[in-house]
Order: sequence, then C-alpha cells, then structure tokens
Amino acid sequence: MLSVEKIKSDLKALNAEYAKIKDLPPEKRGEFGRELNKKRAELEKALQAALDAEQDAEVEPLDETAPSAPNRAIPRFNLGSKHPLMTELNRVLSIYSHMGFDIMEARQLDDEFHMFDSLNFPAGHPARDGYDTFRTAENFIPPAHTSTMQYRALTRYKDELKNGGKIAVVIPGRVFRNEDADATHEHTFYQCEGVFVSEDATMGQMLGVLKTLFETYYGQKLNTKTQPGFFPFTEPSLEFLIEKPKSLGGKGDGWLEMLGCGMIHPNVLETAGIDPEKYKGFAWGGGIDRLVMLKYGLTDIRYFESGKLEFLEEF
Repeated sequence: MLSVEKIKSDLKALNAEYAKIKDLPPEKRGEFGRELNKKRAELEKALQAALDAEQDAEVEPLDETAPSAPNRAIPRFNLGSKHPLMTELNRVLSIYSHMGFDIMEARQLDDEFHMFDSLNFPAGHPARDGYDTFRTAENFIPPAHTSTMQYRALTRYKDELKNGGKIAVVIPGRVFRNEDADATHEHTFYQCEGVFVSEDATMGQMLGVLKTLFETYYGQKLNTKTQPGFFPFTEPSLEFLIEKPKSLGGKGDGWLEMLGCGMIHPNVLETAGIDPEKYKGFAWGGGIDRLVMLKYGLTDIRYFESGKLEFLEEF
C-alpha cells in the first residue's frame, strides 16, 4: 500500500493537470476531464484506505476477555451521511474549481437593490413580479435566484481585471419561490450562479464552459443547443438545453432545458463600477435539484426537502 504522503503528492500533481482543460479544444475537454476525475477518484479511495490503515495501527485492540458491567451493551452509533444535494453540489463545484473558478457562497436573505436594481430591473417592470418572491415584514427578500450575488461578485473581484486578468466565480445557494409545490416544483431549492468577465469574453467561451460542466458531471458526450430567452441582466439571453440521452431515461430524441445564460448586460457591469466598453462578461444560473433528479432518475423534487430517512438512506 502506498504511503499517505505519496498519495497526497500524486493528488497534488493531478490537480495541476486540471488547469490544462481550458487550453484544450472543446471537443477534447470532456474526455480529458473524465479521465482526470477517474484518476482522482482512485487516488482518493487509496488515500482513505491508507488513512484507515494508519488509524487501525494506532488503536489498541479490544480485549474481549475483559469483564463488563452486567446488561451493558456496546452502543452502536449511526453517524448518518451527507444529504444527496450537498454531495452532488460539491461535485459540481469541484468541476468548476478545476476549470479555474473561485467559489462564493450566496446569502439567504437579501434586499431590493441586489435582487432587482443591480440587475437592470427597471422600477415597476413586470419582470419584478415574475419571480413570485417572499418578503419579510421588514421588506427583506429571501432570494428567488442566485443572481442576487452578481453585484457582490463583480465588485469583490473587479481588481482581478487589472493587467489583463479576469473575474471567474461560481455562487451556490438556496433560493425561495412563492409557488405551489408539486412533483416538478418546489418553494425551496438550490441554484448555482456563474459569472465570468474579461477583456475578450465571448459567448463561445460560455457555451464551452457549460458543455464541459454537463459532460463531466454526467460522464458522457452530450449534444447541446440554445434557444432565445429573456433576463433583464443579460443581453443577449439564452436558455441552454441538453439532448436527453438514454442513460438519463430518454430516447435520444428529446431536449431538456437546464439553465438560463447570456452576456452580462452593460448596465449591470456599469452599476458594479466596471467599464462595459472595455470589459465583456457572461453569466448563467441553474438548479442543482434538477441535475440530481436526472442523474438518479428521481420523479419528485419534493423528496429532497421531505426529511424522509428511507429516501436519504438510499444515498
């Protein structure tokens, strides 16, 4: 068995390989990423085995002949497991991290400025009503989308743009919608936002990032397409779709809308103090729950928030 130090060294060397993904042609990124993920999984498994072996060597063997108190059984503890959404969210964030994105956590309570004003929603615009937002008595808003964090991401990282740098950040978070729950709709779910800004950002780069995400996450080649959409904070705005393959329960002839995306509106950049004449950017946001439902063939989104142990124990 390899030593813990040797395995950690191999993992560190492997992590450096992920930086090469962005330099590969788009058609080769998925396969290269899957091979790296496979090697990483093998090394992580070997590392855990090595750590367990070290721990076992340090534990004093149990003396089965030692007397025990009458009627006293050795307690058994079930330490539980991670929620499937958190497990899969970490996988998604790992993919983004290996593509060079920083991670910034979203808030669970926000205000009118970050929810609407900073995202180019004009006062009185009907799109403000389209999100079916909750509001507290103090008029705070539980975010209806992770896009509420775009202004914070742009202002926090805008110094990175100096000397030809870029902003590259993803923002996971819980969001809330005032709508009736059913098998495909939930009032509480998770999204992950992405923001990228540079002097030469293009829609082609955005589509490459998204294709790499889905192909790496599902571990297979996927056909993709876009269709026109509308979001006040992007222009042009698109909806990103993947072809539903047989491995995800489809017949290979249907399309699934996975997220909204587009080029960041100049007004959004300007509000954050970034010159839209010099810099361009793109952004996207999509649900984590739906990713997981497709991966495991789940039919009801309400399972995730049900708290039912029989469902959670399946993972």
